[in-house]
Amino acid sequence: MEYASKNPHFRKDILVKMQSNHFMQHLGFMVTSIEPGYIEGELILQKIHLQQNGFVHGGVTSTLADIVMGFSAFTLVAEGEGTVTSDLKIAYLRPGVGDKIIAKGKVIKPGNLLHYCESDIYCVQPDKSEVLIARGYSTMCVVKHPMV
Repeated sequence: MEYASKNPHFRKDILVKMQSNHFMQHLGFMVTSIEPGYIEGELILQKIHLQQNGFVHGGVTSTLADIVMGFSAFTLVAEGEGTVTSDLKIAYLRPGVGDKIIAKGKVIKPGNLLHYCESDIYCVQPDKSEVLIARGYSTMCVVKHPMV
């Protein structure tokens, strides 16, 4: 689905917000695509992203899902508005094993107060194939005066 942003500067505003998202910076997540209602990015996997069995930690997976869904919703709000996570559900489909993660988030139904979103989280294998490891669903709440 194609959406129109209420903010003509949404790409610039998202990049500024992402620079101040300290946890996202700590993980090393980088955004590769920003479109109205859609965000995509990647994370080069390191030892700190893995749990004791060598799989991507579920907390990393859910954090990336939350980030791409939240920012996909943020692409559609007006200047001076923001989004916060109202609820979040993650379905872990396979163990995360690979070289990097690709996270894709999109708005599936925008609204004035709530945006319904989904995400797909993939692990990229050494042969460059992408394996779907998780799917996320969230409701993002529009806030009129985001805290700075």
